[in-house]
Amino acid sequence: MHDPVAPEPEPLSPGLKQRHLTMLGLGGVIGAGLFVGSGAGIAVAGPGIVVSYLLAGALAMLVMRMLGEMSAAMPASGAFSVHAERALGRWAGFSVGWLYWFLLVVVLAVEATGAARIAHGWVPGVPQWAWVLLFMVVFTATNLAAVKNFGEFEFWFAALKVGAIVLFLVLGVLAVVGWLPDTDPVGLANLTGQGGFLPQGWAGVVSGVLAVVFAFGGLEVVTIAAAESDDPARNVARAVRSAVWRILLFYVGSMLVIVTLLPWTAMEPGESPYVAVLDAIGVPAAGQIMNVVVFVALLSALNANLYGSSRMVFSLAERGEAPEGLLRISGGGVPRRAVLASVAFGFVSVLLNLKWPDSVFLYMLNAVGAVLLFVWALIAVSQLRLRRRIEREAPETPALRMWGFPWLTWAALAAMAAVLVLMLLDDGARPQVLWSAGATAAVLVVAWGRELRGRRAPAATAVSASAAASAPPGSPGSGTSSGSPSHSPSASPSGSPPTSPTKRN
Repeated sequence: MHDPVAPEPEPLSPGLKQRHLTMLGLGGVIGAGLFVGSGAGIAVAGPGIVVSYLLAGALAMLVMRMLGEMSAAMPASGAFSVHAERALGRWAGFSVGWLYWFLLVVVLAVEATGAARIAHGWVPGVPQWAWVLLFMVVFTATNLAAVKNFGEFEFWFAALKVGAIVLFLVLGVLAVVGWLPDTDPVGLANLTGQGGFLPQGWAGVVSGVLAVVFAFGGLEVVTIAAAESDDPARNVARAVRSAVWRILLFYVGSMLVIVTLLPWTAMEPGESPYVAVLDAIGVPAAGQIMNVVVFVALLSALNANLYGSSRMVFSLAERGEAPEGLLRISGGGVPRRAVLASVAFGFVSVLLNLKWPDSVFLYMLNAVGAVLLFVWALIAVSQLRLRRRIEREAPETPALRMWGFPWLTWAALAAMAAVLVLMLLDDGARPQVLWSAGATAAVLVVAWGRELRGRRAPAATAVSASAAASAPPGSPGSGTSSGSPSHSPSASPSGSPPTSPTKRN
């Protein structure tokens, strides 16, 4: 519980610039899920993967627009956790904050292990665990230093990923029209052949959505980071505006280039379609080039997830939903204890991934598999509740508005529910939904238990005070005794400090 007489925590340092947030928004979702995981989507949907990415990307854009509206009006380091608490109550802020923190620190292990696997392939003499240790130490040090260091790391990581996507699109379009050496225009043969544009029908498009929708996770971190910029409201609005349509262009444009240049039947799950395209158009050492890009993408995601998890748990501590010791701020305005707490659990996740990847860690990974959809759903519900309050309390024009409110918000919620139902019907995705539902239910039970205890404590205090006030003078329950002065209001009859409601920031 937050101590009612504890000093207010020091503020986080506003060390992030607009360029950091803009590039974080652009690079936050460009990762291994796109460069490698998109192959699985193409294998099940064929050229229809373009439609799958359009649908999944549209959902992600709506969620970001909602989140951007709330963050521009009410910037906070806890972002959607704070919004959920303001809209729905403490239980919602507690639940979404801890679920998102758990998601980040578990996925962090996947990223660290994936980057170590690539590095081990380059330098076989260094064991994989040593690479993991090196990455975790380096990025822990980065996040313990001033926040501008995190911003610079992410700026250049994201710049490399964005540059790689832009170069790929340019080379791909030149190859499609036959303007590269030794290439001829490919036409539409690969889009209409091998079963047509939708070789698996709309069922394939739906399967493609399930395969790619979670690749858009990570956009949320930009709204968390905005609280540490010099002008959070304006900066988050600009970052969200510039990010959403460019990311959709990168994703959908990349897929269109891939399925136009190569027959979809040549794609294999687990193999990067980007490597296949670069090999096909004659780029030397295409595999190694893409390995470097994926390596940087994984390290970037590791760095961003460590940052996001530390700020989320710090925000929870600010609101009395996490241990108060995590509120300590360093001289550079960094919540170092929150960083160390997050990286400590990250180390545990990494060890479980290295030791028991197919048992213990697999269960943990399944437990966060669908959590992103639960987080997105709470963002949408929070925006529905807060929009009217924002308009009432801040009648001036908001820095960012949700499109088509409330209809598009309801449409997004319906789409999330449809994805969850489809995952339940899919044999491969069903364990993720069930395990994630179990993890969410466990957190909700804890949240509601805390809520009930919080309501009972003030009620019990009020009843005790009422009983003492109504007791006759000199009786055991009264506040005075015969021939003695009344007790000070700051002390109870037993001499112990009175119970008071927990102060909330």
